[in-house]
Amino acid sequence: MTRSAAITIPLLALAASGALFLSVALGRLPFANWPAFPFDPARMTIEQVILAYAILPRAIVAILAGAALGLSGALLQRLLRNPIADPSTLGVSSGAQLAIVTATLFFPTVLDGYRPLVALTGAAAATAIVFLLGWRQRFEPVTMVVSGMLVGITCSALSAAMTLSQGEYLMSLVTWNGGSLSQQDWSTSLTLGIELLVGLMITALLVRPLTLLGLGDSSARSLGVTLAGMRFVVAGLAVALSAGVAAAVGLVSFIGLAAPAIVRLLGIRTPRGILLLSPLAGGLLLWLCDGLVQWLASTAGETFPTGSVTALIGGPLLLWLLPQVRITELPQVSESVVGRPVLVPRFLLLLGLLPLLGAAALIVARLPDGWMLLHGDLFWELLPARWPRMVASAAAGGLLAMAGAILQRLTANPMASPEVLGVSGGAGVGFAAAVSVFANPGTTELFIGAGCGATFVLFVVSFFANRRDLPPERLLLAGISISAFSSAILSALLAVGDQRSWQILAWLGGSAAAATSGTAIFLAILAIVGLAVGLVLTRWLTILPLGSATSLALGMPLANARTLLVVTAGIATAAASLLVGPLSFVGLMAPHIAERAGFEKAGSRLIASALIGAILMIVADLGARTVTFPYELPLGLFAAFTGALYLVWMLGKRS
Repeated sequence: MTRSAAITIPLLALAASGALFLSVALGRLPFANWPAFPFDPARMTIEQVILAYAILPRAIVAILAGAALGLSGALLQRLLRNPIADPSTLGVSSGAQLAIVTATLFFPTVLDGYRPLVALTGAAAATAIVFLLGWRQRFEPVTMVVSGMLVGITCSALSAAMTLSQGEYLMSLVTWNGGSLSQQDWSTSLTLGIELLVGLMITALLVRPLTLLGLGDSSARSLGVTLAGMRFVVAGLAVALSAGVAAAVGLVSFIGLAAPAIVRLLGIRTPRGILLLSPLAGGLLLWLCDGLVQWLASTAGETFPTGSVTALIGGPLLLWLLPQVRITELPQVSESVVGRPVLVPRFLLLLGLLPLLGAAALIVARLPDGWMLLHGDLFWELLPARWPRMVASAAAGGLLAMAGAILQRLTANPMASPEVLGVSGGAGVGFAAAVSVFANPGTTELFIGAGCGATFVLFVVSFFANRRDLPPERLLLAGISISAFSSAILSALLAVGDQRSWQILAWLGGSAAAATSGTAIFLAILAIVGLAVGLVLTRWLTILPLGSATSLALGMPLANARTLLVVTAGIATAAASLLVGPLSFVGLMAPHIAERAGFEKAGSRLIASALIGAILMIVADLGARTVTFPYELPLGLFAAFTGALYLVWMLGKRS
């Protein structure tokens, strides 16, 4: 970028931010009537009080919060030598979110005066887990981002489950999760200002060691840098900055990712320049986004938390940054534990477990008096309400597992799944579109919307990979990018607070209680048909992991094969997502378990994955309705929590 452009672009952004701020402020009160400093509320009108204690401090908070996040992102990127490191992608913000939500619901007195400490504790715990997982792979970028995603989704699943279980806090927590910058006084500005000043002072002392750290571990160590101590200090500072912002205004996503990228785009390459200018870029970017939010609220009447709008930056920005990511080797999450086992007894075991667990789901109950086994008239009385959710849960688990097995073979990527590749997020956006377009959408309209969204995302990810010849590692990150963008859209719609929000929120959690006999039969038939289609396409699933050149040499119609497999996985994901919601990890977990059980060939793995997926979802449904009795946890979030813990354990076991 030319020097003139590098100067012009920030000036234009500053002018736009200032213009939006003045538009909101002057729309509230003419400049001639603005109160003089120092402010005296006793001698001010209502409009002057609003300007002095709401509009003005909100602008300052936006600048300070954006600067803190920009500095945090720059520190993490420099520390890990990873251009997509950020509090959002590494699970830091989600850890702070979980801690704040937990304290709000169960220990509200702790928040009085200790909110920053609560957020810091949660953020530090999440970061420690991510760094421990990444340490085994020398903090390799893909491993760090995948680890951060898993930890982040686990924290988010817990937060959402607890939020849904406490209706009286529902909308306030939804708004906080979206990152609202609304202010009532200057206390937040003062707190953020002190935190940012301390962070900048410490960063100034760390510039030289961070510069040496960029030369590599061995070179930095030979020049006197204590690697462990330096990483601890830098990571601690970055976590403290992001946790302070989360405690003050909620979750504001991807500013820490965007600010250093903007600085590099303007031609700044030195570590000192990036570290010192990223806070300026972050503050300006968040101020601009907040100005757009307030302008939209004043003109269109729609109010969104600023954090949900900044999250829209994340997906496109991650896609743009993918070519800069250093790739070493894709972590192999699963390994075959046996060579060529006799699979028939294992198939029989799975076939025996499925009806056994299904029967347990029908007869095991937890009542106010304790656990009991239903029998007699009580069993037959409850059976019409219980069998549809059991059958629907099993069918949804089988569909997600089949979709995951197909995607892993299609992309030759053991981390591919409907969740990781953004398919479930696309289904969510399609679901939200159907809710918005149709006045009273039924199952058919919702299924079509979710199916179109899931299939569209699969095509986008595949097209992006093919056009740029991306390896499987970057295809994985492309899916994460689109998933982040989809989540941002859903978060923005949730923050509106109208009827669509409640429908989307109910879908996000997923509940088998909504299953009817018609839904159960439809999903069961679709699961059987999907499995049959997958078995017909077994030859393609066997050849595709060998690569495009080999597939073409063997006479496979590559484009048609990929298209048909993509559509099959998309339909299966959309149908299951209507019941389970966007998160479950069954599509990622079941194929891994099948492979570790020795089901190596495409056909046997597809069947085993479907059976394991059905078993996992039946168990998840039983746990969701009994663990927190008398409250029922969302099915998808319960499955996501258990699945994410399993995958974190698998990731940690790799040598």
